[in-house]
Amino acid sequence: MENKKYDVVIIGAGPAGIFTALKLNDIRPDLKVLIVDMGRDIASRVCPARKTGVCAHCKPCAIVSGWSGAGAFSDGKLSLSDEVGGHLNEYVGHEKAMQLIEEADQYYLKFGADETIEGLDEKKIDEIAYEASKHNIKLIRCPIRHLGTERAYDVLSGMYDELIKNPNFTFLPMTEAEDILIEDNKVVGVTLKPINKEEFTVTCSQIVAAPGRGGAEWLEKTVKKLNLETMNNEVDIGVRVEVPNSVMDNVTKALYEAKMVYYGDTYENKVRTFCMNPGGVVSEEHYENGLAVVNGHSYGDKSKWTENTNFAILVSTRFTQPFNQPIEYGQYVAKLANMLTGGPIMVQRLGDLLKGRRTTKERLAKSTTIPTLKTAVPGDLSFVLPPRHLTTIIESLKAFDHLCPGLYSKNTLLYGVEVKFYSSKVKVDDKLMTKVDGLYTIGDGAGVTRGLMQASATGIYVAETISKKL
Repeated sequence: MENKKYDVVIIGAGPAGIFTALKLNDIRPDLKVLIVDMGRDIASRVCPARKTGVCAHCKPCAIVSGWSGAGAFSDGKLSLSDEVGGHLNEYVGHEKAMQLIEEADQYYLKFGADETIEGLDEKKIDEIAYEASKHNIKLIRCPIRHLGTERAYDVLSGMYDELIKNPNFTFLPMTEAEDILIEDNKVVGVTLKPINKEEFTVTCSQIVAAPGRGGAEWLEKTVKKLNLETMNNEVDIGVRVEVPNSVMDNVTKALYEAKMVYYGDTYENKVRTFCMNPGGVVSEEHYENGLAVVNGHSYGDKSKWTENTNFAILVSTRFTQPFNQPIEYGQYVAKLANMLTGGPIMVQRLGDLLKGRRTTKERLAKSTTIPTLKTAVPGDLSFVLPPRHLTTIIESLKAFDHLCPGLYSKNTLLYGVEVKFYSSKVKVDDKLMTKVDGLYTIGDGAGVTRGLMQASATGIYVAETISKKL
């Protein structure tokens, strides 16, 4: 490292970190900015499973780590509403949140995002919302700009190409942040550890911790080291549902992604649909401890579409004190599924689950819904998910069937487990800064956001603050 002195160090090269750098590059190109990430640069991020269908257990996982974070291989849904994808409006208000989202959207368009916006058919959406209300379902209206899995990679690559033109910008891949250094309650630097190399220290006055969901565990440990105050965050655990496109067409053709909220009948836990992928494929992602969780994506190019739609159903739980381990709890549940399958993702037919029996290869072969995740192992989710979660998921599927006839079917496939890892929320002010002067926590890993767009918006917001301080 020739230059070990920076103005700003950004930990995490996901959307939150990238947009912090992009905004600073536009308004304060004179600032020396460093981004570090435990993963690889975007050109080196190759997932063998995309070709072979079998996870190679790469370390670090190319799906969740590296330049652009989990967004590089996601299907790139950009939610154009502050009601979806996080809690930004709680910190900055509705008007400012929407301004930031619109600005982030302009950046995506600049770097090649599709100009098409889904979910603008107000008449059809009104009809769906009206029908949903009859069954205690809340339909959240949210226009979507869909990048597509193949385009998301190109868009985020273009952002890197733009930043690297500035000689004041540096990106260090395959590098972990060991310790954040503080003196007199102010940031003074950070100790960095490149993989298989000796650690070193850089000085700075501003640190933006934007670790993403893959780095949520790192943030949790760091927060404890620094003795920062935290608040319990939601724990989102559920399954990924896969059905034929025809089942979901009623909502996806109008909305592309139908964001529905339901409260279970038995326990009244909140349930939400998340990451809906018409014509998509179910996928798996791996974390540093070998944990496998399920995900899904779809392509912008409809010639690559499958015959199935997949989406997550997540049960949100906010635990009270003394509980303070949301990540560990999610990991524990996911590990149970991994244990029973020998590592891969579990899949079960809804019909088998309702009959209290395990799905076998023979029973799966009878399903009219053909699984798109070929490595999934048939099993029994009742041995994995807590009864509270399982009951709530079944009740929500039954309710959503009123909008999507055929969803509550014996051939509906359930993949487990889907977990969204958020660390306990660090207490921050309205600038997203902690009690330590110059230390900000943003993005999904910090529990502030839950998606690409709001994560990007938090980066812009923090960059504005930093530009005025320096």
